[in-house]
Amino acid sequence: MTPCYETVLNAYMKGMGRPVPQGVCAYDVGKAAKLKVHYFKRRELLPRVRLVLGFLRSIEFGSLLDVGSGRGAFLWPFLESFPGKEVHVIDMLPYRAALFRAVAVGGISRLHAHEGDVRELALPDNAVDVVTMLEVLEHIPDVEGAVRNAVRIARRHIVVTVPSGTDDNPEHIHLLTKERLSGLFGAAGCAKLNFAGVPGHTFMVASC
Repeated sequence: MTPCYETVLNAYMKGMGRPVPQGVCAYDVGKAAKLKVHYFKRRELLPRVRLVLGFLRSIEFGSLLDVGSGRGAFLWPFLESFPGKEVHVIDMLPYRAALFRAVAVGGISRLHAHEGDVRELALPDNAVDVVTMLEVLEHIPDVEGAVRNAVRIARRHIVVTVPSGTDDNPEHIHLLTKERLSGLFGAAGCAKLNFAGVPGHTFMVASC
């Protein structure tokens, strides 16, 4: 059997109208049906993801918003590691938002999927305890607007990872140094910032 995040994968299959009988490999069934089951493969955690999960284990929180959840590199291990936590996710790509909705409909009801731009996400002020923005700010043209709305929505912390140097990815339109991040989050009202490093990335926690 292919190593997978089985609970989440089974929810996805059910949400897509293909519930998997007990004892049957959901990955094989989904692959045969040409569904996006490859997203749910269990891979070695990226160092930056391990760092974020470690920080979350060190604090008390009840809810989280993950901005730009992408392929689920953080989201799937988060759902497995923190059962019972309410999670909002937002992604601009319709097919990814649809995938997250299928997981929610299939049984992970604490997962709430949104499609669109984080700058326009209309959650109430202080709606969640933590906002994660992992490998996303470097993609957003109006990075100031994205930070402002994340700070508005977060009750306690915003967790950020960004590339720490230039690379050849044409979708990376900002190089967000510690100084630049400090300016962005300071202007948005976060006075306490803590930084750490992982290979090739900057990790930051802003406390508001």
